[in-house]
Amino acid sequence: MAELKSYVRSLERSRQALTRTDRPEMFALANREWDVLGGVFSPAFSATTRVAMEVLGLVGDEEPGFWRRDGSFLEIGSGTGIIAVSAALAGCERVVATDINPDAVRNTEINAARHDMADRVRVVHSDLFSALDPAERFDTVYWHSNFVLAPDDYRYETEHERAYVDPGYRTHRRYLVEAPGLLTEGGSALLQFSDRGDLSLLHDMAAECGRTLRVLDGRSFLEGEERIEHLLLEIVVAD
Repeated sequence: MAELKSYVRSLERSRQALTRTDRPEMFALANREWDVLGGVFSPAFSATTRVAMEVLGLVGDEEPGFWRRDGSFLEIGSGTGIIAVSAALAGCERVVATDINPDAVRNTEINAARHDMADRVRVVHSDLFSALDPAERFDTVYWHSNFVLAPDDYRYETEHERAYVDPGYRTHRRYLVEAPGLLTEGGSALLQFSDRGDLSLLHDMAAECGRTLRVLDGRSFLEGEERIEHLLLEIVVAD
């Protein structure tokens, strides 16, 4: 029942975010301005993107020790492109951003151009890694996932809903299996998750895939009247 409630509430958040009369076309985050297109998840309505930037060390001067700012960076589900563009601005030499939502692909391109990073950020319309060169490797692979579990048979009504729920955790399973294979030697496959998701099921899936999950960092924060926790997990191939 709790999972169903979480799934229904997340879909309600998606629908409300698309129709709010105060939905901006531009917003400020991390001392920069960003465009947001109509069909794309808006960080203006949620603290989750800001929290992700803090955990990754993309705000302030403190650099975390679990990923290379001067290396190559792949972001899955780039949305507005804030993480990917900020990684390039922080010094990543090569950044690739993918999203399954065509509006998000365009949005990431717009924000890369806005911050003069279009030559460093390559944006790809892709379902996870499907459109990437299989030989391509990255020092860091990162996904701020759609961590809420939806029923296996749920079918998305809009592309926007893809940012909120994952039916049967099918996409999570694929990420657990495939992400480590895209890493350079010593690279990190990272997954941003939340207690709105089913962490126990995620650990079970990881074990089934020959993976373990290591907690690197976390943040607890208020969203409206609800306190939620986000975790940054590293996917480790089991010995």
